[in-house]
Amino acid sequence: MRLLENNILNIRKWGIYHEFSKKFLWGTSISAEQAEGGWDEGGKSPVQIDYATAGSTSSYRKVWYQKADGSRGNFPVFGHLPKDGKYAIFDDLHYTNHVACDFYHHWKEDLALFAEMGFTTFNTSLAWSRIYPHGTEGGVNQEGVEFYRQVFTEARRLGMDPVITLYKYDEPVYFEETYGGWTNRKMIDEFVAFARTCFTEYKGLINKWMTFNELNILMMMGQNDPNTTADERYLIMHNQMVAAARSVKAAHEIDSEMKVGCMIAGICAYPLTSDPEDVLKNYQYFQKMFCYCADTQVRGAYPSFAERIWKEEGVHLEISEEDKKDLMEGKADFLGFSYYSSNCITTHEDAEVGKGNMVSAVRNPYLNVSAWGWAMDPTGYRYFLNTMYDRYQIPLFDVENGLGEYDKVEADGSIHDDYRINYLRNHVRNLKAAIADGVDIFGYTTWGGLDLVSAGTGQMEKPIWHDLCRYG
Repeated sequence: MRLLENNILNIRKWGIYHEFSKKFLWGTSISAEQAEGGWDEGGKSPVQIDYATAGSTSSYRKVWYQKADGSRGNFPVFGHLPKDGKYAIFDDLHYTNHVACDFYHHWKEDLALFAEMGFTTFNTSLAWSRIYPHGTEGGVNQEGVEFYRQVFTEARRLGMDPVITLYKYDEPVYFEETYGGWTNRKMIDEFVAFARTCFTEYKGLINKWMTFNELNILMMMGQNDPNTTADERYLIMHNQMVAAARSVKAAHEIDSEMKVGCMIAGICAYPLTSDPEDVLKNYQYFQKMFCYCADTQVRGAYPSFAERIWKEEGVHLEISEEDKKDLMEGKADFLGFSYYSSNCITTHEDAEVGKGNMVSAVRNPYLNVSAWGWAMDPTGYRYFLNTMYDRYQIPLFDVENGLGEYDKVEADGSIHDDYRINYLRNHVRNLKAAIADGVDIFGYTTWGGLDLVSAGTGQMEKPIWHDLCRYG
């Protein structure tokens, strides 16, 4: 019952399973911060999301802290702790990530469910704070290392070839308190040390990694944070991309067969009208929101339009010759991405606002939307796959695709989710069509195989949740 998007098995019934390569990877994706729980167990130190409460479909979640005068304060998730603040837990608030869906204690039965589904892969992120709770100075937490070794060993035993993400917005709070977070270049060395440890410890168990999940998220979310300047946002992205490049180089030194990709939040948008101003604005939106990070990691250098973006944002970014060398020598081996929906872009002010993965844009009048207001666009999925592969010409991996809905549990315990079946069926059909178009993609994982905490809103809001949660 914890598995809601459990329809991958129906691929065989749709008559298309046999047309994919036998090596094609099918599975599901989760993340440590959204699924694991055990926030203060096994030697793990806190991460920012451990101090966040839930938001809603119309408001982002809040991270709570204590001000110097003892009063409470908060800021949007993915934001920056004010200089006079200290993270704090308040007894009258509920922090959904503390338990999440408790993968930390139930990983074995969860993996068994994945295997029962016929999955040949699954994706999760590692909790950096389980491996290095207090950075390299505090040393490796062997209990955390062994936890993931057990998970990966069992996944292999069950016939899965996991694709693992190193980082998903959850560096230890220790780094923010010690270095001020990712604006400090010391974070690059800390991350590379973390990556080296993972590549070494899990060599032979994991041969496909991704560095930073949806690294372009700061393009979407950062401007909502009053405590972070544009200079700081772009510096954070720069430091993370340099750290990613150095990690790719480290992986290839440890194992020449190891593949390390980047992961970018999928931005698929259309000009709302044929007005040339709409067409231009839409393309520039795609350049900024998607290509800025993807080009840098896949091509090994900042794109030509980066200068225009920095000028528009009033950003001055220091890029050393060493950084340029690292970016070029540490290009991603494959491009991971998420895709849920599409949006429209326009210069016209009378357009209806729509919603999507961490973004607000303009609603497409030709598409239906989910209960959360996200446009459902399987044809756009094929278009987006072709767009990415035409641009980058490296293998693709779909890390996230899925549908959030209000599910009803029937008296017999079943869920008749035809809406989700149709969503997945239509996207997989367009995936097959994109492969026929010539797109090189080696795997597809739905988001998410467990009923987990929403990154953007912190919700687990579904009518069935209290029936499913082990803690009621």
